[in-house]
Amino acid sequence: MAGIKALVGLSFSGAMGLTLLLLGCALEQYGIYWPLFVLIFYVLSPIPTFISRRLSDGGSSSNACRELAYFLTTGIVVSSFGLPIVLARTATIQWGACGLVMTGNAVIFLTIFGFFVVFGGGDEFSWEQW
Repeated sequence: MAGIKALVGLSFSGAMGLTLLLLGCALEQYGIYWPLFVLIFYVLSPIPTFISRRLSDGGSSSNACRELAYFLTTGIVVSSFGLPIVLARTATIQWGACGLVMTGNAVIFLTIFGFFVVFGGGDEFSWEQW
């Protein structure tokens, strides 16, 4: 039952993050959909961690594959926060839209992090059962 509650909580926070992203694009005073390119970063961010967990052995506390995955994930996350700032600095989007998109980014990436914490590596339950 705890797995169901965690899944519902993660889906709710993911929906809130996407709502903030869409509000930053679709509100009448903003009306520009360039910030939706951060969706690419949302899809790319968990991939290095999935690959490193598949390839690495669970015995060691740190290895090169896992560290490279953390580095690549950090680059993807920083890029997703940088894109709205660059768009706002070039006056492509307004600063209010930038704030909404960056708040949505924070919520989405905390949701992805929560997914790895809850379903990542415990013996209690696994995300593979879903």
